[in-house]
Amino acid sequence: MKFKIALYPGDGIGPDVLAQAERVMYRVGELQDITFDCTTFDWGMDYWHKHGQLVPTDFLAQLKGMDAILLGAVGWPDILPDHETLAPLVEIRQSFDQYACVRPARLCRGLDSVLTGRSHKDIDFVVIRENSEGEYIDNGGRFKQGSDDEVAVQTAVHTRKGVERILRYAFEFAQQRRGRLTMVTKSNAMKYSYVMWDDILADIRGDYPDVKEVSKMHCDAAVMNFVRHPDEFDVVVASNLFGDLLTDLGGILGGGLGLAPSCNVNPTNEFPSMFEPVHGSAPDIAGQGIANPIACVLSLAMMLDHLQCSSASESIRQAVEAALLNGSKTPDLGGELTTEKMGDAVLAQL
Repeated sequence: MKFKIALYPGDGIGPDVLAQAERVMYRVGELQDITFDCTTFDWGMDYWHKHGQLVPTDFLAQLKGMDAILLGAVGWPDILPDHETLAPLVEIRQSFDQYACVRPARLCRGLDSVLTGRSHKDIDFVVIRENSEGEYIDNGGRFKQGSDDEVAVQTAVHTRKGVERILRYAFEFAQQRRGRLTMVTKSNAMKYSYVMWDDILADIRGDYPDVKEVSKMHCDAAVMNFVRHPDEFDVVVASNLFGDLLTDLGGILGGGLGLAPSCNVNPTNEFPSMFEPVHGSAPDIAGQGIANPIACVLSLAMMLDHLQCSSASESIRQAVEAALLNGSKTPDLGGELTTEKMGDAVLAQL
């Protein structure tokens, strides 16, 4: 097997963590007879300093022919506001119709939970986030900017097509897991958009009789119940904004953002999907060599799942867990390993 992979290191700790994921990728390729034809795109703040923009004008055309995109992180808010540095990623997600953002929250053996009395047996769920519309559509504006009469309007957009396809994706995901689905909305207060979510769920739930438990939960209750009863969740589906908020909490429950992977999937494979750690660029520790690369390595495993290399992806997950069980930890986990040494520990377990 041979795949064309776009490597997008980005900013802050992005290049450091991606370098370790790249090492793991090539090693697992050697072990499992997979060839990776990689192209590195040095876009982000360095590119902005040289060219006055974060990415070239034709950046989507350069990515379109790839089988997948593996991202480090983007952003440097002290120099450019986050809404500007994030814009190319949002454009990738929307232009390539990567409408399903999948973010697992799974506590590995060998790690203590932030929740007293909870273990890896209790924390193993996945949040499916609608990734193409909702609150992340650029729909609004500001009037009389800077004056006392300034008005800002930002309107979320929810379409029947967008909602139905993310709910069906979540149902299918639940079929592959424990058959339990929770839809998170705010339909008690937002009576148009999220009541439509309720209606669509009712319309299609009969198509998935093997998903035995289907429930609805308001987002404020979901935040509380993630902490109170994490073991009761299996597959959670939510809108763009609510899914984004819930997955940061899920990341902490799963051991910390340094361990939290994600993917932005185009399920039809018409366009490449993108795989990235949840944690962001962490400029405060950039260049110190202490960032945890595990989230990026586990994002690589998700990429291999998407490319139907399940044996390779499982070997990576097992190597990560074995390294953690062996006491290999970066400072965010209470250890002393550098980013590179943590990569070494995973490679040793492969």
